[in-house]
Amino acid sequence: MSYQVLARKWRPRRFTELVGQEHVVRALSNALDGGRMHHAYLFTGTRGVGKTTIARIFAKSLNCERGASADPCGECAVCTAVDAGRFVDLLEIDAASNTGVDDVREVIENAQYAPTRGRYKVYLVDEVHMLSKNAFNALLKTLEEPPQHVVFLLATTDPQKLPVTVLSRCLKFNLKRLLPAQIEAQMRHILDAEAVTCEPEALVELARAADGSLRDGLSLLDQAIAYGDGAVRAGEVRAMLGTIARAEVVGLIAAIAAGDGAALMAEAERIEAFAPDFGAVLDDLAALLHRVQLRQLVPGLGGEDTVADAALDSLAARLAPEDVQLCYQLAVSGRRDLPLAPDEITGFEMALLRMLAFRPLPEAVGTTAAAPSGATSGGAKPATERMKPSVPEVAAVAAQNPPAISSEPLDWEALIERAGLRGALGQLARHAVLRSREGDVLVLALPKQDLQLVVEPFTSQLEEKLSAAMGAARVRVRFVAADADAGASPAARAERARSEGQTAAAAAIDDDPLVQALKRDFGARVLPQSIRTPESSP
Repeated sequence: MSYQVLARKWRPRRFTELVGQEHVVRALSNALDGGRMHHAYLFTGTRGVGKTTIARIFAKSLNCERGASADPCGECAVCTAVDAGRFVDLLEIDAASNTGVDDVREVIENAQYAPTRGRYKVYLVDEVHMLSKNAFNALLKTLEEPPQHVVFLLATTDPQKLPVTVLSRCLKFNLKRLLPAQIEAQMRHILDAEAVTCEPEALVELARAADGSLRDGLSLLDQAIAYGDGAVRAGEVRAMLGTIARAEVVGLIAAIAAGDGAALMAEAERIEAFAPDFGAVLDDLAALLHRVQLRQLVPGLGGEDTVADAALDSLAARLAPEDVQLCYQLAVSGRRDLPLAPDEITGFEMALLRMLAFRPLPEAVGTTAAAPSGATSGGAKPATERMKPSVPEVAAVAAQNPPAISSEPLDWEALIERAGLRGALGQLARHAVLRSREGDVLVLALPKQDLQLVVEPFTSQLEEKLSAAMGAARVRVRFVAADADAGASPAARAERARSEGQTAAAAAIDDDPLVQALKRDFGARVLPQSIRTPESSP
């Protein structure tokens, strides 16, 4: 079989051919050119980013017959032997299959002998984290004080599993995940050299699917060439990967923005007909929402959009910025929960329906959703025009919620009880003071040391329960630092009442004639900690 896969054929043979690891190349090149080599190097990073490739180039640079440098000739007997995988002084050890102490002991014994052909004997240990504890212990002494002619190159995808005693004896280099643009550019370079025709959108899909690994990307590229019978076309790549064009998810967001369940399900069924990877579809949905949010909040920011500008402008105008954030979060959580669903289609549809179910209800008449500075020319529509529910829907909401509380009987402690705030959420509310109400926003003051407790999901749950208790479409809370009014919180008032009740109870006992007689006649004394008021009794 004469064909050589692209990942092997285009494996870099010089530091200058590496993609995306400039920080590692610079450090190693300076060490080689300056003659300041360490005896042990550790390369970490996810699969397919160049750990083993860098180690091989480094071994070649150390032993090139024309002298150790960052630019080996690639032509001498040593360079060609390393490239062909038959250089006797480069010993590659797969720690995944050679985990025992006996395997390491053999390495240690051989390390004492001088190299056969090169200047250095190089040990390349791949997936070094797979070695057993005893094997690491056997390696430590040699790793700490190796012979002058030995260099250890260790590679791993999981450095957390390495003992600190090993980490402390190595120079560590963290290799980065490659960006989709870097993988795409390398694919384009390879296809041009191989005279393979391709569509730009196909390379975008392949680069995204590579997930930061150039080797995985080239394997997918090989598969796409075979699938397309010598050409790489976007439609065929999507069919191969089980993905859809990003523009296909625009209809989903448009239906959610309109609050149209029938249209949403129709769009979902249309996408399901492609039999896609539903996790990838939710990823595309989240990516689209990201582009919409950038358009709303950071206008003019450049980016590579595969969705028409008009579609993005329309969505940015129809959705409030906070709604985009909510839908994004639901898309991400839906992606995470897919394995827990009865099947992927159900999980996908429930993620979409969740966005529809949690869409904002209409706010008070006359209020508007202000467009962010620099937003699209259309601006955000008034809240009463945005996502209007049908008449039956309004009736259902009214039946479920209690009568609204006006901004004037607003008693914070009574509202806490009415909202049924219990547990940690109730404690957070009881330590706060209702300072003011600004439209649909309740401004709550908390002691500075308690502000760190204001995190999700507490705030969302608090807003939901307060909205139901007040009979309002939406209530928001904003926490500020309390100063002089900290003592007015329900918790502080309850503590004062408890303390006053305890003091009164202690005074009543002291004044009791029987207690006084016991003290006088028998030398009895009252234990303050034993006094219990009805409120403090368990």
